[in-house]
Amino acid sequence: MKVYRMEKSIVLVGKAWEVRAKLKEYGRTFRYVGDWIARP
Repeated sequence: MKVYRMEKSIVLVGKAWEVRAKLKEYGRTFRYVGDWIARP
């Protein structure tokens, strides 16, 4: 599982179940993807 944070996007690379689990994990911290990208 790899997570790449770019200037205006996020790329998740891995198996489908890994990506879903990671999105669920980050969903507890960030309400929107824009918040995740804007984080320093």
